[in-house]
Amino acid sequence: MQARLLRREVLPFLAGISALVVATLLLDALLHVFNAVWVGRYLGIPGTLLIIASTVYSLRKRKLIQSGQPAQLLRWHEGLAWLGSLLVLVHAGIHFNAILGWLAVVAMLVNVISGLTGKFLLDRSRQRLAEAQQRMRRQGLSAAELEERSYWDSLTFDAVRKWRVIHFPITLAFAGLALAHIIAVFLFWGWK
Repeated sequence: MQARLLRREVLPFLAGISALVVATLLLDALLHVFNAVWVGRYLGIPGTLLIIASTVYSLRKRKLIQSGQPAQLLRWHEGLAWLGSLLVLVHAGIHFNAILGWLAVVAMLVNVISGLTGKFLLDRSRQRLAEAQQRMRRQGLSAAELEERSYWDSLTFDAVRKWRVIHFPITLAFAGLALAHIIAVFLFWGWK
């Protein structure tokens, strides 16, 4: 059971984070090899636009927009946020010139890790609840008995679903710091 948990839950989570780190290092190395490090300075713009585009899923979940299938939009949200984070990390590189840049990147990384954590927690709890209910159905329990026995599991699943209550303020903190960074760039960049 523990090996299965490690393989099905922990390794995909770590692989998602590791893939982001490795892709960032590879892209940064390519820019150095081709003497195009200056390109990294501008990757923050498309990275930020991709992250902004990924919020369409959140708008749909909050019913602020009506179009789009939530499951498809969730996949786009995950992919666009990952790619945008990759570009922003390459943009940041290891040459931070101000504390605001550091704070924005740290907030972005916390946001990405929060998103991945929520994804895996929610998938895991949904799967465990469905398996428990299937097992009880096979035992021939009535609907009332099934509801009574899965009451605490259902409450736990609902609590895990509320992880978004934590993810949303983290996202807002990242957005605020990123916006402050962008404003600082416009104010202090040498636009010669």
